[in-house]
Amino acid sequence: MRDVNSCDNTTDIPIALVIYKRPDVTRRVFAAIAAARPRRLYVIADGPRDESEAARCAETRAIIREVDWNCEVSTNYAETNLGLKRRVSSGLDWVFAHEKQAIILEDDCLPDPTFFRYCVELLDRYRDDERIMQIAGTNPLRGAYRPESSYFFTSYIHISGWATWRRAWQYFDVTMSQWADPAVREGVLSQLIDPKERRFQCEMWTQVYDGKVDSWAYPWAFACRVRNGLSAMPRDNLISNIGFGPEATHTVVKTRYAEMPIRPMVFPLEHPV
Repeated sequence: MRDVNSCDNTTDIPIALVIYKRPDVTRRVFAAIAAARPRRLYVIADGPRDESEAARCAETRAIIREVDWNCEVSTNYAETNLGLKRRVSSGLDWVFAHEKQAIILEDDCLPDPTFFRYCVELLDRYRDDERIMQIAGTNPLRGAYRPESSYFFTSYIHISGWATWRRAWQYFDVTMSQWADPAVREGVLSQLIDPKERRFQCEMWTQVYDGKVDSWAYPWAFACRVRNGLSAMPRDNLISNIGFGPEATHTVVKTRYAEMPIRPMVFPLEHPV
């Protein structure tokens, strides 16, 4: 009898892996992908910032050549450093030019094996539901909220291990051009009830819009908020971020979100009412 928690049924969903210059964490995430054995793997890599990074970028990319299962591997490797915002956004534009849906992992997002099946089932279930913009694998609440269902919906967008559709990604705008529209800006900010959070998000979106913060995640969250979009979040955390530390681009200092414990998803899924 087949294990109901196996990932055999994930093979038809493409996986996009974002890498850079960290072969140690990349190898661990690659091993998790290898266990899922997807038939299509898209790899997005940024280029070195200087000669000192070139060898580590090359070592990280070499891991991808270790694919030893039946898999079509497509690579999009930058020759020079584009930075997080341009590299991830242009890479995902490339993925969704070829695919209608994808599971997305960065090099430091280590998934529980059940993460893949969870994404597969929800990608199928909500494929045509315009309200749902993404499927998240991360739950940062640490048990503070535990619904009876296997997952729930939230307007908070977490991108440490996630999945989405071309129909949702089409609304992504790396320039955040709509931030310049006062009506759109106020409409998005009005969704945030806590005044401190509203001020923080306003400041961050402003800095990203002004080019002072190199982030693609804030523009994606903004695009989702503009459409009053929702993210499916698992009841239990399915992703452990293993990349906090001096080698990281932004997460150089460990926080409560570093290496959060994970718990397998139980199947069959219990869907929200």
